[in-house]
Amino acid sequence: MLNYTPREYTERKAIVINPAKTCQPIGAMYAALGIHKCLPHSHGSQGCCSYHRMHLSRHFRDPIVASTSSFTEGAAVFGGGSNLKTAVKNIFAIYDPDIIAVHTTCLSETIGDDLPTYIREAKVPEGKIVIHANTPSYQGSHITGFSNMVMGMVKYLSQNSGAPNGKINIIPGFVNPGDMREIKRILKALGVDFIMFPDTSGVVDAPMTGSYEMYPSGGTRIEDLIDAGNSMATLALGSFASTAGAEELRKKVKVRPTVLHTPIGVGATDQLLMAVSRVTGQEIPPEIEEERGQVIDIMVDLHDQYQGKEVAIFGDPDIVIAMTAFTLEMGMIPRYVLTGTPGEAFEREVNAMLTTAGVEAKVKASGDLFTLQQWLKEKPVDLLIGNTYGKLIARAEDIPLVRVGFPILDRGVHSYFPVVGYKGAMRLIEMISNTLLERQDRDALDEDYELIM
Repeated sequence: MLNYTPREYTERKAIVINPAKTCQPIGAMYAALGIHKCLPHSHGSQGCCSYHRMHLSRHFRDPIVASTSSFTEGAAVFGGGSNLKTAVKNIFAIYDPDIIAVHTTCLSETIGDDLPTYIREAKVPEGKIVIHANTPSYQGSHITGFSNMVMGMVKYLSQNSGAPNGKINIIPGFVNPGDMREIKRILKALGVDFIMFPDTSGVVDAPMTGSYEMYPSGGTRIEDLIDAGNSMATLALGSFASTAGAEELRKKVKVRPTVLHTPIGVGATDQLLMAVSRVTGQEIPPEIEEERGQVIDIMVDLHDQYQGKEVAIFGDPDIVIAMTAFTLEMGMIPRYVLTGTPGEAFEREVNAMLTTAGVEAKVKASGDLFTLQQWLKEKPVDLLIGNTYGKLIARAEDIPLVRVGFPILDRGVHSYFPVVGYKGAMRLIEMISNTLLERQDRDALDEDYELIM
């Protein structure tokens, strides 16, 4: 399909080819699913909501529930206020969520719908809540939408009652429920009281019970979102997805933030543990130290398989930054690093990391996969790391692919297993080394085809 991509690279400003991102409402919908008994609501056309639900359903292999304002020509001309007010009334009457999280779309943003006013005028039953986030699809990416919805949670809900709760807030970023479970496991091992928001574990990875539950048991409780204003500190994991919510907590209720990398790899996990230890005074338990030692042992055992291998990394900025750092820890060489999400901070941070390591590479924010493929045509690498959309390039350029990030549409079970923490590092090393060994076996002559590596 992509065999006709030209080798010659030219700078483009007017067109994106094969995007390396998707639109804001998908991120906002995913964040909203991380609130217990929340129904995400798409303020736009039915087609937008269907696309966003479908994309999430295919990644998580779980039904994603959301409602829509169902814009038609009338709403496009006269505004969607009537649609939203009717939707709020019907949703609470029929589906009975505790909270509705409204996000906008291209159409409602373009016509300038005033959501705060519409929500104030809506008939919200006693004890129920409606929040919103502005998420125009023509700006940012799904990571921006996730960030905006998290910020909306804080704006509408978090309060400081004057009674410190002795907890820390964790904003995990746009990661899988398996990653959120792993972060919570680590914090529990440290004996730390925490509030994680959003938390999609127990929601998009809920077990099969034989009966359908529209609102599974998982998700951050509303009372915990409110109580986040009483916490001693906020740890934002991933600057692009989590900083806005942490900063809003600082401005609104004076909870101090610390922004860290997504805890992928040894160094980033070390930083998370040390930050938690500094804030809470808790010591790192022996079982976590043991896991770290196991990662180091695995890296030593398998270093000959990936040491010096060149890699191209693409996807969401927080994941790409963390994966770049981890591949450098492993002794790999990131030659091409690209995200579709805009932000000069991405290029600054990655370039600084590569300069320190003495690696020359091409780094681009607001990039697309057409650009990445042109780079690979100019000089191939040994491995490609990114989401499902990389498989087309992997086939065209004959480069093995390790699937990491969002979305992964052509494989299953990935969202249940973490890539964060020391356990996640072990999994990533296994995935990378085994993929490289599979390629070695595929290309080996008969006399070099060994049973033991």
